Amino acid sequence: MVFAWLKRFTPNGLYGRAALILIVPIVTIQLVVSIAFIQRYFTDVTVQMSRGVLLEIRILDSAIRSAPTVTDGFHRATVLAAPLELMIHPEPTSARGDGRLFYDLSGRVVTQVLHEALPGLRVVDLSDLRRVRLVLENPKAIYELSFDRNRISARNPHQFLVLLLATGLMMTFIAFLFLRNQLRPIRRLAQVADAFGKGRTLPYRLAGASEVRAAGAAFLDMRMRIERQIEQRTLLLSGVSHDLRTPLTRLKLGLAMLEQTAEVAALERDVEDMRRMLDGFLAFSSSDAQDEAAMLLDPVTLLKQAVADANRGGDPVALISVVGAGMAMLRASAVRRAIDNLIGNAVTYGRHAEVSLTILDRSIRFTIEDDGPGIPEHLREEALKPFTRLEPARNQDRGSGVGLGLAITADIARGHGGTLQLGESERLGGLKAELILAR
Repeated sequence: MVFAWLKRFTPNGLYGRAALILIVPIVTIQLVVSIAFIQRYFTDVTVQMSRGVLLEIRILDSAIRSAPTVTDGFHRATVLAAPLELMIHPEPTSARGDGRLFYDLSGRVVTQVLHEALPGLRVVDLSDLRRVRLVLENPKAIYELSFDRNRISARNPHQFLVLLLATGLMMTFIAFLFLRNQLRPIRRLAQVADAFGKGRTLPYRLAGASEVRAAGAAFLDMRMRIERQIEQRTLLLSGVSHDLRTPLTRLKLGLAMLEQTAEVAALERDVEDMRRMLDGFLAFSSSDAQDEAAMLLDPVTLLKQAVADANRGGDPVALISVVGAGMAMLRASAVRRAIDNLIGNAVTYGRHAEVSLTILDRSIRFTIEDDGPGIPEHLREEALKPFTRLEPARNQDRGSGVGLGLAITADIARGHGGTLQLGESERLGGLKAELILAR
């Protein structure tokens, strides 16, 4: 794109971009009007007024030159200067160089025009905004000439510029206040949508312009449909799992009453597999339920408890590093279940597991590594799907799950606005699972 490079210099936030859209036209209009006004009015008008006064100055200088004596010349010039509102001083009060104030924009034009038209002009003193003082020299005398500043230039443009700037700032501030009121509902909608993506349901009231209200109403309808679908899915899985427990129990009791043979032992193993599958279904359905409220928790304490419980259960798990500190909004039971799943997978398919934690400004990263066979790169995306078992790649003789552990963990990560990433451990050579949650 031609203007793709502009994206690097534009703000990312809605407030910044809206302010840019508001300020750029105002500043552009002010610059164009200021330049055009100063050029047309102050510069051109000042040049015309300066040239008009030049004619009067030349008449006085000619009267001094043509007189037989200097005294007669100044007398004639004084008589001519009175109706022209010019004052002549035979002796200059000072012979220092040109002078003007730094913000006197029209003074630069006056000085340039006078020097170009009067070869004998020595000094143009504009330091007094109300009077103009000129020091001229001709073959007969050096004298000073003064007159009202308004005769040679328009009023100084700095007053116009200050007024223009003050008005522009005031109108920009007022417009920004109105703009903030229009942007507040959009920001609130973005916050509510972001919170819902992290598993939190915040109250939202329709407000703002009609388009913003329509977007808010569409979001509320979508959120309601999603919550209803999650609730129906949870009820379906939990209901089916609960209803199947009764016949499964009867089967288990019936097999226990039979004579223990190879066929009965095989049937008992099948019943046990079915029980584990039902437990997995219940865990999967509860991972989707978002009834648990998020609260401010310390991730370090949560991880240390999970590692301690795993070690008490006989699993070799080591907490090797914790980087950063701070609290985060988390659903404690869900995050603990996700960590336990990853640690359980690590110690099931490997002999040793290492756990680390990194707390950043916007995210939290739990890393679990093992020394097992790992998961090939082309199967890692497949491993995150529900009911997927990868025993050929993960040591089949030790696999005892139903293919829901990683899927449950991935769902919990998405419920916290994060993700679950699988890779290869550089330290141990097995699987590296990174549970990333938004703060």
